[in-house]
Amino acid sequence: MLHVLLNPAVIGLLALFLAIVWMLRDERDRTRAFLVLALVVNLFYGWILSFAMGRENGWLPWKYDYILIHLDQSLGVPTSAIARALQPVTPALLVIYQLMIPMMIAWFLLARRRGLSEAIVIAYVAEMIAGPLFYATLPACGPIYAFHEAWLQQPGVPLEAIRLSGMPNAFPSLHTATAFIFVVFARGRVTKSLAIMFFVATILATLATGEHYAIDLVAGLAFGCFAASVGRLRVARSAAFLTVVLAWSLSVRFAAVVLVAHPLLVRGVAVFTALAAAAHLYAEWSSESRKISEFAGVNGAAPIQISL
Repeated sequence: MLHVLLNPAVIGLLALFLAIVWMLRDERDRTRAFLVLALVVNLFYGWILSFAMGRENGWLPWKYDYILIHLDQSLGVPTSAIARALQPVTPALLVIYQLMIPMMIAWFLLARRRGLSEAIVIAYVAEMIAGPLFYATLPACGPIYAFHEAWLQQPGVPLEAIRLSGMPNAFPSLHTATAFIFVVFARGRVTKSLAIMFFVATILATLATGEHYAIDLVAGLAFGCFAASVGRLRVARSAAFLTVVLAWSLSVRFAAVVLVAHPLLVRGVAVFTALAAAAHLYAEWSSESRKISEFAGVNGAAPIQISL
């Protein structure tokens, strides 16, 4: 029974049903309609990806999983060793991995209290629309689908694309991107702490379940910043992070030999990407703190510490 309830399709349909009921209770609130739209896109785009691009004889028969595993080695991240160490807690991490849609709804409700509901829904929609474009740019399925039983053993493979049947939803990691969006839109110490814990757990879950390579997570950070910036209608910042994700995708696809031959370059660019994401997060949190201080100053009171 629990297996059925945690099925992504069941979770998605249940979430969509509840969102529609909630929307109909106040049809004048357009943010409710935005949430339903985001859930509809999330529910159907996976099926479309699987049907159109996932089959071996589909639009994207060549996958770049072998190249991504080499880039993990260039990063110096022992992905398979981390996954093996996490196997005892993988069932719990799998639950966290499957709870992304309920978390998206929960974070929408929290953002709604801060007047950020429209922004976070736009961020969700930006992810769902732009994600497939990047999946088409650099198709990859994930370690467990590319290597099957051998995915935990650091397989030795040639540096080349392979014909592989499966849904190309590895690069960038949308789970990482969405979890980072939660952190960006978190307000208050308690909510920020919860968001960070869920973000870390999601990172571990993507590796423990074999759904992603470590390099996917790096690109996922930049992709999350792009989507969050779209939600806040920050055009220049959105374009900058979109460029970072596109640069990663094109470099991996067309310059993998150069990247693998220069691991310090890969690590340097990965650190730059992570620092850019951290700077974006700092700017968002600092901006909110300034707004609270200015509001308190205008009203002649000390800044209020909000706990949620």
